[in-house]
Amino acid sequence: MKTLTPPYSLFHAIVWVVTLLVSPAFADIRLPNILGSNMVLQQKSDAVLWGWASPGEKIFVTTSWNMKTDSVVGDGDAHWKIKIPTPAAGGPHSITLKGKNVIVLDNILIGEVWVCSGQSNMEWSSLQKVPQILAAMPTSGNQNLRLFQVPKSTSQTPQDQIEGSWKICSPQSLDGFSAIGYFFALELQEKLKVPVGIINSSWGGTPAEVWAAESIVTKDPDLLTAAGKLKPVPSWPVSPGYAYNSMIYPMRNFPIAGAIWYQGESNVSTASTYTKLFTAMIAGWREAWQKQFPFYFVQIAPFAYQNPNEAALLREAQARSLTLPKTGMVVISDLVDNVKDIHPKNKKDVGLRLARYALGDAYGQSGGIFKSPAFQRIEVKGDKASLFFDNAPTGFKTGDGQEPTQFYVAGDDKVFLPATVKIQNDRIIVSNPQIKKPAAVRFAFSNDAISNVFSSDGLPLAPFRTDNWEVETAVK
Repeated sequence: MKTLTPPYSLFHAIVWVVTLLVSPAFADIRLPNILGSNMVLQQKSDAVLWGWASPGEKIFVTTSWNMKTDSVVGDGDAHWKIKIPTPAAGGPHSITLKGKNVIVLDNILIGEVWVCSGQSNMEWSSLQKVPQILAAMPTSGNQNLRLFQVPKSTSQTPQDQIEGSWKICSPQSLDGFSAIGYFFALELQEKLKVPVGIINSSWGGTPAEVWAAESIVTKDPDLLTAAGKLKPVPSWPVSPGYAYNSMIYPMRNFPIAGAIWYQGESNVSTASTYTKLFTAMIAGWREAWQKQFPFYFVQIAPFAYQNPNEAALLREAQARSLTLPKTGMVVISDLVDNVKDIHPKNKKDVGLRLARYALGDAYGQSGGIFKSPAFQRIEVKGDKASLFFDNAPTGFKTGDGQEPTQFYVAGDDKVFLPATVKIQNDRIIVSNPQIKKPAAVRFAFSNDAISNVFSSDGLPLAPFRTDNWEVETAVK
């Protein structure tokens, strides 16, 4: 122990002892929970390590994959941050951080990291008795798949810390984890043959406003008006930014490959502003991460909403969001067995379609089409309307071998009648004997339409309309 020498008084001695006892607690370097043992770091990236320490404290960081030691000094705000390059996928590795104390992070893998977010259909898990995840759990142990569950929380201001910890995938850690997130991550892990980390930050019932930075909503009169229509409920937040501040923003320094999203059901009543809100939310996330990462989302499923056509307009708003670069939409209109249940039971195929999109778009893997057919243009000749599409190079088929369904055609009177449909290679021709000159065509454009039309590659045709007429949404 250090020896006291004159002119130290008893008071000085007491102060010195108290300082000796207290200082280490304040001097300890600390990490956010997202940085921990068992985590996956994004491969071939500048991974960011950050945390808190005494101002001026020097921190040495040693990574086992190259045994290189770097250092950083705590700033005047007691923060520190350092970037470390990560190698190609592999592991396990460790990271040692040494300041006044020593922290060792072990069993770290290098691979691909994704965030899954949204409302209940993304959140649903074994806790809601999703049959496919219950069947998968007993054999789900996988050292190369790591899970991070973000607990539900809100904040009025952006936060730096997030609760939770990284866990190796197992029947225990998978219990309560997003079913879609798991099946998506497992498919990536198996197809890419690299470790995958999946971060689940979702909350049932939440509107998109709570997942966007507050300023995005409050600075736009249209979005602010729409947000004002959201009614407070006891089960989830509705205030702009509240989930973003505590469940997204704290992860902004953690490099990710991309994000998947399943949300929109809570915004059907404000579909007219959803495209603006959703694209601004995505842009805000990318700005926070300082990366234009891929963002793939699920078009909401058929469901018998009370007000007619509201969900059709929300799906249309989702499709319009594809104008934002590096976005993709998965159509699941065929994966519903009960339109009176807003939570379709089939979560596995949703996750697999998202993975198929990511594998084709983000990772450039060949082996099939990953985009659903989408309406491109209409040509009218006489009493027939020919419809042309993107993403259907080899044509169409019906899933049940029957006649195509959910096509409607209207003349200038704007009265839609069921269409006679003919599939002709990569185009679809519609008509109705009562309409001499078609003016518009709609396909699956309602709340609960389930069609049987697919690309020859097996992906459902996305709902669409060729008109921009006013759509009735009031209950008659």
